[in-house]
Amino acid sequence: MKKKVLAVLLGGCMVAGLVAGCGSKDGGDTSDGGDSADSGSSYHFEVVVKSFQSTYWQAAIQGIDAAVEELGVTVNTTGPNAESDIADQVNMLNNAISQKPDGIALAANDQSAVIDSLKDALDAEIPVVCFDTGVPDAPEGSVIATIATDNEAAGAVAAENMYEVIKDTIANATEQVRIGEVNQDATSANISGRGMGFINKMKELIEADGKTVAVIGNQYYVDQVENNGDEGSADVIIEVAVPAQTTVELSATEASNIMNKEDTIAIFGSNQVTAEGVLTANQNLSVLAATPDEGIVGVGFDAGATLKAAVADGTLIGAVTQAPVDQGNLAIHALYDYCEGKEVSDIATDSYWYDAETMNDEEIAPNLYD
Repeated sequence: MKKKVLAVLLGGCMVAGLVAGCGSKDGGDTSDGGDSADSGSSYHFEVVVKSFQSTYWQAAIQGIDAAVEELGVTVNTTGPNAESDIADQVNMLNNAISQKPDGIALAANDQSAVIDSLKDALDAEIPVVCFDTGVPDAPEGSVIATIATDNEAAGAVAAENMYEVIKDTIANATEQVRIGEVNQDATSANISGRGMGFINKMKELIEADGKTVAVIGNQYYVDQVENNGDEGSADVIIEVAVPAQTTVELSATEASNIMNKEDTIAIFGSNQVTAEGVLTANQNLSVLAATPDEGIVGVGFDAGATLKAAVADGTLIGAVTQAPVDQGNLAIHALYDYCEGKEVSDIATDSYWYDAETMNDEEIAPNLYD
């Protein structure tokens, strides 16, 4: 069954109201400010994405390009080679600030590493829109809006759909069973939120059915678990892994370590890179299956040709997709509106569960980028 993650306003929503405009623009009357391309022709925005590593970001850039054409602004897009190249991204953000653009759209790889840069942008009166992931501890006033998936809710949807397939196995198990989760990092708000959304919902569902749970593995995630169980006596282990760097190959190594354990019944890759890592591990192990009786149940996140093929042929029982085109597009529109003196606020973009039966639905298919 198709499940849509409801779009809700993110907590701590920032509203920037009736500003004086950006750069060389005068702002003008907010009642009719700048609906034409000519109005925005003098605005220049810098965009810093997480990387050009996955097709997710290519899809986001499609949305950015569409906004550029529609609004008549100019945009320069940069990003590091990999999402684990945090220092490189910070340098790119600092360079963007030094260009003194009318605004910056930022998808931060590390929510802590960009704090000083955001302070510099604020001091330079350069508005920043965060997209794909927020920066919860950003200096007050430095981020005018955040445009992102409700990642905790999206992670919970992945857990709910996985649990439907594995719950009978857990209920009938006479020995400990294991669920794996591979997250690409423990630094970005979207990945950590999504990872904890999955963990918390899975723990809630299992405990509601009378079983005990212990979360082990990466300490960042373990430390956030409330009322964690005992690893030795728990009925279900949720093992969380994070690769040393954000690559499919290293994600595959972490996935293999979990999938090689005899008690593993399911595994979740929480973004495109880690989901592809699970599939890469399976090329050698051949253990992914539709039910725990047949092997290990796999669930992915995001899209891309590799994931789409795996969902279509049943290697993965399904995945959750985001709306990267919308996020890129809305980020540029938010900067433009701010420069035109309009109010802007946080937006939570939609995400959807898809499987072999639903992936061609008209509501879902446009978000399944290659």
